[in-house]
Amino acid sequence: MVGFKATDVPPTATVKFLGAGTAACIADLITFPLDTAKVRLQIQGERQGPMQAAASAQYRGVLGTILTMVRTEGPRSLYSGLVAGLQRQMSFASVRIGLYDSVKQFYTKGSEHAGIGSRLLAGSTTGALAVAVAQPTDVVKVRFQAQARAGAGRRYQSTVEAYKTIAREEGFRGLWKGTSPNVARNAIVNCAELVTYDLIKDTLLKAHLMTDDLPCHFTSAFGAGFCTTVIASPVDVVKTRYMNSALGQYSSAGHCALTMLQKEGPQAFYKGFMPSFLRLGSWNVVMFVTYEQLKRALMAARASREAPF
Repeated sequence: MVGFKATDVPPTATVKFLGAGTAACIADLITFPLDTAKVRLQIQGERQGPMQAAASAQYRGVLGTILTMVRTEGPRSLYSGLVAGLQRQMSFASVRIGLYDSVKQFYTKGSEHAGIGSRLLAGSTTGALAVAVAQPTDVVKVRFQAQARAGAGRRYQSTVEAYKTIAREEGFRGLWKGTSPNVARNAIVNCAELVTYDLIKDTLLKAHLMTDDLPCHFTSAFGAGFCTTVIASPVDVVKTRYMNSALGQYSSAGHCALTMLQKEGPQAFYKGFMPSFLRLGSWNVVMFVTYEQLKRALMAARASREAPF
């Protein structure tokens, strides 16, 4: 057995809720530069046609984007928006990941045998609920990641200022800008991510190919990351473009997607695919491995505290 040993008592909803938020924050700290590179690549060329965008591209590839940002804006630019990102994960992941098992049990009426339909329904529910709670943090995170640290184009100087400025200039609705594509994205992401992880892990354990420890968690998380990137990338690009757009640039998320298709072609929906995969793959591995270990550590600590002397 590698890592903490599984306890006989299953983790409580509170342990899952806190563990998911903490694990997601740790994963964000490690993979945030990849997420920032993904955002920069996704918004690149949005005001140009495909030919002009290709000719004037500032960022080329994951490594090229990261190196260009470090050279022109400094290393700290890779972590621009980190505060909002951690705020997002603590509220967002706690709901969409931490409550997944509880919602799944609700839909199956407590049965241990959950079908694919119940898993998909649970993933969609917690994904949509998480967006309703954490959307303002996502808007601020994306805008910080999209802006250059240097020059007159910098829109916000601090996280608090960003929240205040968006609310003042765009109204309360500005903080929830892009909620529709984000709900769609996170319903898809949650289903692809959590359900795929759930299914791969169950299959490996039932077939006795692996035991319930770190290698199993790593394999399941990596597979979930790849499936999620392939399925969710088009919605993720539209979400990023729409949330980062100036007031009045797009009338709706659908208009944003149509404009992308007309100006840049269908390949625009997979802009930033490699950093998306590198980020989601590594994020899933770090998050799920940490989450599984945190659940066991917290339950072990609780058991030792409650054990008689």
